[in-house]
Amino acid sequence: MDAFSVSQSPFAIVTFIVAPAMLTNASSVLAMSTINRFLRARERMSQLYQAAMAEGRAMPEKKYFLDQVKRVERQGKLLLRALRAIYVALGGFAAATLITLIAALIEQAHLEIWFETLTTIGLLLGAAGVGGLLVGTHNLFHATRLSLKNIEVEAGIIRSHVLEPGEREEM
Repeated sequence: MDAFSVSQSPFAIVTFIVAPAMLTNASSVLAMSTINRFLRARERMSQLYQAAMAEGRAMPEKKYFLDQVKRVERQGKLLLRALRAIYVALGGFAAATLITLIAALIEQAHLEIWFETLTTIGLLLGAAGVGGLLVGTHNLFHATRLSLKNIEVEAGIIRSHVLEPGEREEM
């Protein structure tokens, strides 16, 4: 048997199949939480829309309001990009799981060229999945930063309404 044979270890086939399957599961959880965040951003934009349609918006509040709308819009776009990348990851990991399972079965039939080809394809699909996760988490990080910016601005406005001029907040 050559050094690349999976049949040398009883755990080799399981490792080839389980690793992408676990990454598929992790990507699914990440996709569900990203969808939830996207829907919350959509709901926030709907609230901002309703506020914009209300009459009597004060001029000093206008800049804050428009900045917030811009951040929520940007956040929605980042979340959508993240979701697309996570879907690529899901597809890559699911395909890698199937391909490596087929490769393991072919290896048992001693079809070396097919085994090596399918193993390479499986590894490439797994790498595409990891790339999708990296892009997705990068976009999620930036979307989270926008959420934090909105929180900071709103906290500042609340402080300006609650604290008297010259009063200092203890943090």
